[in-house]
Amino acid sequence: MPTWVHRPTERCRQVLTDTALTPWLARQAYSLLLRLGTPAYLWRLWSRGKVEPAYREAWPQRLAWYDQAYRDAWQSGVGQPARPVVWLHAVSLGETKAATPLIQALRQQHPGMRLLLTHGTATGLEAGRALLQAGDVQTWFPFDTPGAVRRFLRLHRPHIGVLMETEVWPNVQHVAHAMGVSMVLANARLSDKSLRQGQRLAALMRPAARALQVALAQTEKDAQRLRLMGVSDVRVCGNVKFDIVPSPTLLAQGQEWARMSARPIVLAASSREGEEPGLLDAWLARRQQHATPGADLAPRLMIVPRHPQRFDEVAAMVADKGMTLSRRSTWPEDRPDQSALAAEVWLGDSIGEMPAYYASAQVALLGGSFAPLGGQNLIEAAACGCPIVMGPHTFNFADAADMSEEAGAACRVQDITQGVTKCVQLCTSDARFSMAEKSRLFARQHQGAAHAMATLIWGFSHPYLRGNV
Repeated sequence: MPTWVHRPTERCRQVLTDTALTPWLARQAYSLLLRLGTPAYLWRLWSRGKVEPAYREAWPQRLAWYDQAYRDAWQSGVGQPARPVVWLHAVSLGETKAATPLIQALRQQHPGMRLLLTHGTATGLEAGRALLQAGDVQTWFPFDTPGAVRRFLRLHRPHIGVLMETEVWPNVQHVAHAMGVSMVLANARLSDKSLRQGQRLAALMRPAARALQVALAQTEKDAQRLRLMGVSDVRVCGNVKFDIVPSPTLLAQGQEWARMSARPIVLAASSREGEEPGLLDAWLARRQQHATPGADLAPRLMIVPRHPQRFDEVAAMVADKGMTLSRRSTWPEDRPDQSALAAEVWLGDSIGEMPAYYASAQVALLGGSFAPLGGQNLIEAAACGCPIVMGPHTFNFADAADMSEEAGAACRVQDITQGVTKCVQLCTSDARFSMAEKSRLFARQHQGAAHAMATLIWGFSHPYLRGNV
């Protein structure tokens, strides 16, 4: 038997990879796995609904099965020539916040647009309700099986689809391309880690990337990685999160909390799994090492977990450490009461109040950066004038983290113990005032991405839309 029959050469492997058959087989295998896993997927959503009831709302929509009331609501606006449909997918809370200035810019440039807004998480769904206007519709993002995606697109027939940040799905891209729906990846970012993962699944992910009409990248480094992933047209526009304007009402609320606290506040912003135990240990060690008669004026710790389902878990951790705790959800009239003012730790167990938490704090620890989780968005903190202390793991937002450090709006430490020490030092130092002002300046200097992206989205949209802009 010839050698090549049982040991393919590198050229043979390359030929197989380059043929249309390999991506087709990869997508078929992927679709089969999703179909087989659908019961487990639905059970997971139903289970999460025990803590977050929104996961049990209209759950058949996850498979693009819609009741008559929803169909009637949608069909009532179909066929109006002045109401082109823009489908925007913002999977979670962070993407929904980022989508806010982009949606505003899209409406400014085309006031007649009709928004079809989809989400994947309960927090995204809740935040997205505030973005709807008359005629708009909000629903769950369809599970990425061919049948669900086809049902979703056949009902809604969007003129253009806009995916936020990292949301590229093989069947969504394939079916949308086949149905003539232009797909745009807005505020696009891609880390080195995600690029490596995508390249390992190139037969599946490269066709999905190629099916994008355009990717509107946050930075040139993101653009380079997106091109390596297979996106044919990439434009660098900046980050729309710089265009988010914090609510003045929430900023004033946070400032009132700070005034009432009378003690400096160190915020653990969007803390993630595995970070709180080390944070609490470091906080207790600092307290023991620096106990003084004036301990009643020592900094107060405020923890805001990234995921709402972890609120009770973090509260139990604080109690297990013997620390006194007050939960934001128990405050009367949105203000800390006497028991809260006596507590050493405040737990931010609310959704949508991040500007208030930042405004109340002298300095914040960046969640997700003290465990190998890639960090969280720090732009909102900059816009609120809150200095950031971040750990070594910021690969999900590497460029924004580096730029903020260069601007003097943030500083980096090696671990949570150093982070706590640095935060306490800043609480009693005039350096925090300089960092706060540099934070605001950093946020202002990078604004304008939303308008640029909206202009390009209309330009790459369906010919019908281009003719009516």
